[in-house]
Amino acid sequence: MRFFLSLCLAVAMFAPRALLAEPRVISSLGRIEPAGGVVMLAGPSGLGSVIMDLKVSEGDAVKKGDVIAVLDSYPVRRAELDQAQAQLESARNQLRREQKLGKAMATSASKLEALELQVKGAGAAVAAAQAMLNLSLVKAPHDAQILYVHARPGERVGVEGVVEIGRTDKMYAVAEVYETDIIHVAPGQEASVRSPALESPVSGTVENIGLKVGRLDVLGMDPVAEADARVIEVHILLDDVDAVKALTNLQVEVEIQP
Repeated sequence: MRFFLSLCLAVAMFAPRALLAEPRVISSLGRIEPAGGVVMLAGPSGLGSVIMDLKVSEGDAVKKGDVIAVLDSYPVRRAELDQAQAQLESARNQLRREQKLGKAMATSASKLEALELQVKGAGAAVAAAQAMLNLSLVKAPHDAQILYVHARPGERVGVEGVVEIGRTDKMYAVAEVYETDIIHVAPGQEASVRSPALESPVSGTVENIGLKVGRLDVLGMDPVAEADARVIEVHILLDDVDAVKALTNLQVEVEIQP
């Protein structure tokens, strides 16, 4: 009798844990996004700037360092840089003349040192003016594609920034997996993504699992869905980039295979 009770107790303790760990298909909602997510470029000069010239259109591919937009502060900053460069050249010419006279003992060492300091100061002024000029340009931080344009020539840059960009050479499905299901998910598992906007399911592989539990961000059509459900984001690298590269933020249904 004692043995039977001990056996029942062991089953009661370990059966739920065994059921919990049993591999099974995990279904969740998710969204499509490019590698690294969507990046908003607001411009280094911050809010309030006006777009003077826009160099890109939606869909364009850009390389790291490419100029995307020129702000209205550019002409003034360009003039300041030109003036600083002219002053630097003048200081260098004066130093060269005095150095020639110095060889003929017609100028003092102290005067040469003062002129050398002027050249250094003028060089620093050029560097500062160049930095200010750079603040008038919106540049691509990395290779990417222009996903959306928020501000066009003549418009003021708002909180949305100038453009949104993304690395669409690699596309992901970000699945929002319930915290109670995350035990069944691991890197390397196969997954599939479905949506009415897709001609057929897109396959993929779980690449990484988020480190933070958050609230459900993607809500389906179910009116009784738990808006405050606790989920963990799982990034799934998709195999067919072309099928989804023009569908950033598309809501999808995700199935992760055991």
